[in-house]
Amino acid sequence: MGSAADQRAALQRLLTYPDEDGRVGAVLLDFDGPVTDLFRDRSTAPVACRIKEAVRAFWGPLDADVESCDDSHGILRRLRDMYDRPASAPRDPHALVVAEKIVTAYEYEVVGTADPAPHALRLIDVLADHKIPLVIVSNNADGPIWEFFKSTRVQRQEKVTAVVGRDPLELRNMKPDPDSVLRAVDLLGTRAGRCLLVGDQITDLQAAQRAGTPFLGYTQSSERAARMLDLGACCVSPSHEPLIEAVESLPRPN
Repeated sequence: MGSAADQRAALQRLLTYPDEDGRVGAVLLDFDGPVTDLFRDRSTAPVACRIKEAVRAFWGPLDADVESCDDSHGILRRLRDMYDRPASAPRDPHALVVAEKIVTAYEYEVVGTADPAPHALRLIDVLADHKIPLVIVSNNADGPIWEFFKSTRVQRQEKVTAVVGRDPLELRNMKPDPDSVLRAVDLLGTRAGRCLLVGDQITDLQAAQRAGTPFLGYTQSSERAARMLDLGACCVSPSHEPLIEAVESLPRPN
């Protein structure tokens, strides 16, 4: 992943533009991972199981790819795909609403005890000090995300420009689809190429590439870091510290 000095230099290049005010227009930050380890490596298979039970009451037997999925977010996308497939009778779309609400309820449950990722709060503070807008772009629901930032142990909601979370009415729009990134860019009134997306998953990288946004990988996994770089990530770091130092090196706004 390179030395800290190399990472800092690469990030300084990412944060500097030759046009306009010469600075990045905004930082788009994924939530689960870069901000907090929301599920703390706990399996979401029990949540997926509850979803399957609920949806069977509407649709009957589920397709094999849905039945085999033990991930709370992955199953939402697979259910949306199943809804579009031909069936002997029309499938009730309310099943998708129920499934999404189960996941949102679980996110509210776990966010109450979620701790900030190392240096995440410092990153938020530094971005605010330099007047660089911060938008959370996540496959999580926006309500639990705001709950995290409003909590007494975090208290950073005023430093977050916006949260663009999972669209409960269109589950296909979760990353790697670029929809949430493009919604964030539109909200900011800037260009995708002047934003920097920070994420810990390959799906974050894919969403950034499809939206035309530079990408910084955040992962402690050397294997995932190597794959991100192979797939075209601008830079990958196991810590927020190089990004913090790069932001601090920028001229302060007037």
